[in-house]
Amino acid sequence: MLLKMTADIRYIIKTSNLYSTGIMEVLMCRHKALNALGHVFVSQMQEVVSSLSSDSAVRVVIFRSLVPNVFCAGADLKERALMDNTESDLYVHGLRSLMTQIALLPSPTIAAVDGAALGGGLELALACDLRTAAHSAQMGLIETTRGLLPGAGGSQRLPRMVGITQAKELIFTGRRVSGQEAQEMGLVNRAVEQNQSGDAAYREALHLAREILPQAPIAVRMAKEAINRGVEVDISSAMAIERICYARVIPTRDRQEGMAAFIEKRPPCYTGE
Repeated sequence: MLLKMTADIRYIIKTSNLYSTGIMEVLMCRHKALNALGHVFVSQMQEVVSSLSSDSAVRVVIFRSLVPNVFCAGADLKERALMDNTESDLYVHGLRSLMTQIALLPSPTIAAVDGAALGGGLELALACDLRTAAHSAQMGLIETTRGLLPGAGGSQRLPRMVGITQAKELIFTGRRVSGQEAQEMGLVNRAVEQNQSGDAAYREALHLAREILPQAPIAVRMAKEAINRGVEVDISSAMAIERICYARVIPTRDRQEGMAAFIEKRPPCYTGE
């Protein structure tokens, strides 16, 4: 187990007894500010995400909070109030860049939403590939209630996830939805009843990550790239992207192992090579 820390963020690699590679957990712990996305916090997160992007030992990344009842409260409005127009624009650009960094991580990412994920907090969750939530969690892009609009990717990622009309309603009204409602509209993959320790979404995220772990890591990464790039272009171009990604899997040892395991009727043992 590898543990690293900054002031407000910790990250840890957990290794499974069944598999030789691991799950990375990014734990947000800016308690007093409810994980609000201030300058220092964003800078720390960018550093963490940058280190993850080049770590081939990481199979799955889980983003979660150590602050009770909160995933991320969004932008740090106390800091925003002190900024002029230029500084505000640069700040939001930094948030947008962070969310793009998270979206571009090669490994699958899961946001475990056990509490409130509002504004930039929901945009962080939207930047992940998958989301789990407690039924009691509250999620919303509430920027219009503050005279703003989602500026860290939310106005683009939410429509792609739940559809244009649903996204417009949520953004225009600034409405908050529960974890259960979020699952019904396709905003989260899995929603579960909260437990006494307040980490039900995290436990579900860990369960989901462990379902991903046995699969060939290069194949999973290439599948992520094919999907993410393919949905942004026409079907013909998307098929070309799929072909490129598929070609990168063919020469791997993992593909050979997968074929051998199938023929020998045994579980495959993938090494990420």
